[in-house]
Amino acid sequence: MVNESELVSLIQEAKKSEKERKFKQSLELYLTFKDIDVKKGFALNEIIQLPKQMSQPAGVCVMATGDMGIKAKKANADQVLDGDELNKLAENKRETRKLINKYDFFLADTKLMANVGKSLGQLLGPRGKMPTPVPFNAPIETFLNRFRSSIRVRVKNSLALSCKIGDVEMDEKDVASNALAIISAIEKKLPNGDKNLRKIMIKTTMGKPIKLEMKVRK
Repeated sequence: MVNESELVSLIQEAKKSEKERKFKQSLELYLTFKDIDVKKGFALNEIIQLPKQMSQPAGVCVMATGDMGIKAKKANADQVLDGDELNKLAENKRETRKLINKYDFFLADTKLMANVGKSLGQLLGPRGKMPTPVPFNAPIETFLNRFRSSIRVRVKNSLALSCKIGDVEMDEKDVASNALAIISAIEKKLPNGDKNLRKIMIKTTMGKPIKLEMKVRK
């Protein structure tokens, strides 16, 4: 298992080797796997809550009516859609695709889940973005806060994945904490845990990947 100090070293080296840019670069984590038969349908679609929120929180769209819709707006959800708006979207696939690409996560009042499945399911499903159901009277604010500090890690029939873990202006230990949380969550989903990890890499948006070869455990 990789430790936080090793990840901090990778992050420092990735930042050191990068030229100064006119925009704030992200820091990205890359994992490659081994000893997994992708032909058997290997896939991951995990929502992982990060211990340190990134400077740009995840975008969350809420599908709700009535009291939950009002509370979602008060909690500054990025967008709130009611039943009528969902029905209109169903008639315009172009606008639906724009919506799906715009937001990282979708939350839906359980009363609207059937409507969501019927109107948007064909486009949300293949992208792994079906809404998380929110029960009646559940604290929508809590759901929003959790998903704003989360990231979706998705891979299908591949031995590699990548995701954002922070940016170059964040504290390096905070970025390392995020990376460690993702690695730990992914290891739990692998057939043989960390034995299936071949390589860990960290890079800036425009930089070269800095590699950490995983030691073989007996």
